[in-house]
Amino acid sequence: MHSSIKNLLLCTLLLPGAAFAEDGLSGSNTAWILTSTALVLFMTLPGLALFYGGLVRTKNVLSVLMQCFAIGGIVTILWLVVGYSLAFGEGNAWIGDFSRVFMSGVGKETLSGDIPEALFMLFQMTFAIITPALIIGGFAERMKFSSMVIFSALWLLAVYVPVTHWVWGGGWLGEMGLYDFAGGTVVHITAGVAALVAALVLGPRRGFGTTAMPPHNMTMTVTGAGMLWVGWFGFNGGSALAANGDAAMAMLVTHISAATGAMTWMLIEWIKYGKPSVLGVVTGMVAGLGTITPASGFVGPGGALIIGLLAGSICYFATITLKQKLKIDDSLDVFPVHGVGGILGTFLAGVFSATSLGVFSGFGFADGIETMGGQVSVQLVGIAATVLFTAVMTWVLLKVTSILTSGLRVTEEQEVQGLDIHMHEERGYDL
Repeated sequence: MHSSIKNLLLCTLLLPGAAFAEDGLSGSNTAWILTSTALVLFMTLPGLALFYGGLVRTKNVLSVLMQCFAIGGIVTILWLVVGYSLAFGEGNAWIGDFSRVFMSGVGKETLSGDIPEALFMLFQMTFAIITPALIIGGFAERMKFSSMVIFSALWLLAVYVPVTHWVWGGGWLGEMGLYDFAGGTVVHITAGVAALVAALVLGPRRGFGTTAMPPHNMTMTVTGAGMLWVGWFGFNGGSALAANGDAAMAMLVTHISAATGAMTWMLIEWIKYGKPSVLGVVTGMVAGLGTITPASGFVGPGGALIIGLLAGSICYFATITLKQKLKIDDSLDVFPVHGVGGILGTFLAGVFSATSLGVFSGFGFADGIETMGGQVSVQLVGIAATVLFTAVMTWVLLKVTSILTSGLRVTEEQEVQGLDIHMHEERGYDL
């Protein structure tokens, strides 16, 4: 008996998780979040850069790639200096404190839960990078590079950081119990609303509505879209902050919604125009991804299927309405895809949330009808607060940026010439 106990203890010590039990670090969770962090950064660089780059005209492709890379650098520095501290420092219900400025007090052994805090900070940094990068689509092909740099920096600190604290950093929306697993409010509503405001403030591109402005390289766009789809597994699955069933289910529902959104958009175009477009199928996929994001940790496969169906259809008609009826030049459809998708997904997270996951679990009944009503109310408060705050602050920041840079837009001559040559003295293609 004594020998058996010794052997059992020896085997226990050899288990991967047990090796870290003493210091509280989970090796498996750390490995998964390391992987997820790389996947989320992969979404912006190169995923979003290629996706957006292919959608603009040849003369502006480098400007979009440059903007994505510049935002990656700017946000990294700001997040290190003060952004992370204000987003996740204890602070109050509205904003964090300065306890983590320049990562003060954080070493290799410092933990956030059961993963290194340095890794948690880095994982959250990748979310902070992609959010202002998404806004680029609202003013593509017409904003000065200097204006983009200043606006993105100000917007990160004045909009993204406070909303992040409200939802994930111990702020008032988190205390209310808002369901936002991976960024419906924090990422997609803020980016979508900001892009819409930017499109309205800057005005349409020269020739919008009268001159065809098709994507110059759909191969590049589809390549970027594929990277976004793969990277989104880290975006949503990594938001569980653990290698467990929550992460696995989040990844499953993410994939289901993306596929359903893509097929729904494709089918609508097929019926309406007689032919499905490649641009439509990748846009529907992104709509499905953005819409499932806030709900990915709270719904099952049944709910994901319906969310993807609604995302593909509602975001499609939102795109048509914005451009053809309202004549708003949100150049790369940021608001109808990410903004509308984020609003829809945040609302549906309260409707379809379920505690027991299965084929028919995502209809809001698993938690009880009475609970669903209260949760939907919280979701609506979160949506309204995020939309209003983002819209007002974005408008103010654009006006401030315009003063600082003597106008947001390039001149008409420069716009006709293209931002690549005017802003960077380079061309995307020299064939």
